[in-house]
Amino acid sequence: MAITIAIESPLQDEVRALVAELNAYLLDLTPPEFSYHLSVEQMAEPGVTVWVARDHGVAIGCGALKRHDTRIAEVKRMFTRASHRGQGIGRRVLGEILNAALSEGIEELVLETGDQHPAAWAIYEKAGFMRCGPVLDYPDSQYSVFYHKPLLAA
Repeated sequence: MAITIAIESPLQDEVRALVAELNAYLLDLTPPEFSYHLSVEQMAEPGVTVWVARDHGVAIGCGALKRHDTRIAEVKRMFTRASHRGQGIGRRVLGEILNAALSEGIEELVLETGDQHPAAWAIYEKAGFMRCGPVLDYPDSQYSVFYHKPLLAA
């Protein structure tokens, strides 16, 4: 397996297809009104960095860092295609996101994920994220699970 992970533009057809697959997967598990997706166009905005995992050049996973200010950033759009799950790809993408946040001096990472994603919870918890109440402007919902990870002392 030749897995590479790099910062890329989400505005590529192959990444658009990957994100469409992610959206379909999530909408099978969570009602649309409780899904808080970034569109591919939003993923390309300033303040958002996208990492794409590739296996022999084929996009098989992604994750993004959305900065809210110089203190807090959010982990978004974490996904690995079913064909590659269980191989540590999500953990590696999250590691890239953590390294970028640390290098920028971000003090805290937060995220919202679904109530039907125990594999995601395991990745976040192994990386030191702790469950918490709603973050940022997300509403409290039975469909959401929230995490935070302090990176630097305030």
